Amino acid sequence: MGQSLMKKFATSVAFAAALGAATAVVPASAETLRMAWSQDATGLDPHKQTAFSSLRLLELVYEPLVRLNADLEIIPAIAESWEFSEDGKTLTFKLDADAKFQNGEKVTPADVKASFERVLDEATGAAARANFTSIESIDTPDETTVVFNLSQPDVPMLTAMTSINAAVVPASEIEAGTIGTKAIGSGPFKLDSWEPNQKEVLSANPDWAGGEVKVDGINISVLPDETAILAALRTKQVDFALINDPLVATLVPNEASLELSRTPVLAYHVLQLNPSREPMTEQAVRQAISCAIDRQDVLDTALLGEGAVTGPLTMPAYRSDPGALFCYERDVEKAKQLMAEAGYEDGFSATVIAATGEPPTAAAEAQVIQSQLAEIGIKLDIKMMELNVYVDTWLKGDFDMAVALNGGRADPYSMYNRYWTKDGNLQHVANYIDDTLDSLMQEGRVETDFDKRKEIFSKFETHLAEVSPWIWLYTGYTYTAQQKNVKGFVPSPTGTLFGLTEVSVGE
Repeated sequence: MGQSLMKKFATSVAFAAALGAATAVVPASAETLRMAWSQDATGLDPHKQTAFSSLRLLELVYEPLVRLNADLEIIPAIAESWEFSEDGKTLTFKLDADAKFQNGEKVTPADVKASFERVLDEATGAAARANFTSIESIDTPDETTVVFNLSQPDVPMLTAMTSINAAVVPASEIEAGTIGTKAIGSGPFKLDSWEPNQKEVLSANPDWAGGEVKVDGINISVLPDETAILAALRTKQVDFALINDPLVATLVPNEASLELSRTPVLAYHVLQLNPSREPMTEQAVRQAISCAIDRQDVLDTALLGEGAVTGPLTMPAYRSDPGALFCYERDVEKAKQLMAEAGYEDGFSATVIAATGEPPTAAAEAQVIQSQLAEIGIKLDIKMMELNVYVDTWLKGDFDMAVALNGGRADPYSMYNRYWTKDGNLQHVANYIDDTLDSLMQEGRVETDFDKRKEIFSKFETHLAEVSPWIWLYTGYTYTAQQKNVKGFVPSPTGTLFGLTEVSVGE
């Protein structure tokens, strides 16, 4: 890191610290966890939200049928047990009889059915709809049983159901049309108030069927940047914080009163191309971009090397050596040759969009990529956007290129089918599909043998890297910082903050 950057950063930290007394940190009782982050939720509808900042909030309020633990194992949530039929075409859940929504209503099979019917309704615009298209019908034979009847065996269905995008919401709220205007889930905390980009106040849900949380509530302050978060931690105005910027995270261990948690995540940084726009319609151009990108340099410059270069598959069970993928070793001469073959030896101009703050490294990533692509004649204009504007633009597929941080999943199919299948609900964001990708995804969906599934998805990854609709860059870490009297938080590769249910605040 250059001395000027370090000096600038140290100055900003000192300035934030000097303003510590004026920082808008939410007050709390001794039994309340005072928390901070720099990016706030963009909405409250768990079925529609894609921003990490939204999911981190909503997973404390809502619950899916099942969830993943820190070892990526499927464990109970609203459902206490589940079973696939022998032919794989029926998935039956038994609900926890004690599960209640935060309005006092019992969670019923009717709520589960209504929730998934809402997800499957194209008019909803649900983020995870493509994960559940094999559901033909849903039966509710008694007060605790839900039966999903499938059109075909669907191995990754259960993993897909662990997402907060598959949260169970009250049927009464769906009927009233209030989903997204208020948050009523069955999770460990109630959302008492939300002042966008300022604060959230949550209280412990005494009716949570998952057990008793160890704090009375969580008061979340949305601070202007992560230097302000570090200042608030230093002055003990904040007990616990979510850190996204590795530059800030590396400073936390220097503070005697603070502890840093650092965990590799499944989420991936990616340069998304739009193959529906010229000249990205040309495979040779997309491949040239892939060959021109030095992924390790982007990682080292933007993320201080805090991560690992990755291919499309980031989950440990399926991850492979990305060095075997197409053009993962930078080759500028090959990139220039491909540009010439496509008729663009003189290059072209394009715009790349990036969000301010999520990830905090987005601007730096875009600048490094801009510099690297200039070597093959591509003039890249960087357009920074506020997160909510970026998300709307991204969901419309209205970009030439986009710097993105996308969520990972424990299963390749549930991670990618919404982009790389012909009926994927985010195909309009990916803007690319071919028969090979679609058929391999379908094969992996129904195959039950793990070794065969791994082989199928290895072929999928190899082909995806070769046709290069996106340029996968790297995976990073999730960071949380806390006062040493905060105990019990367990981080997860999914980046979830659900581990706050185990946190206690001591003296």
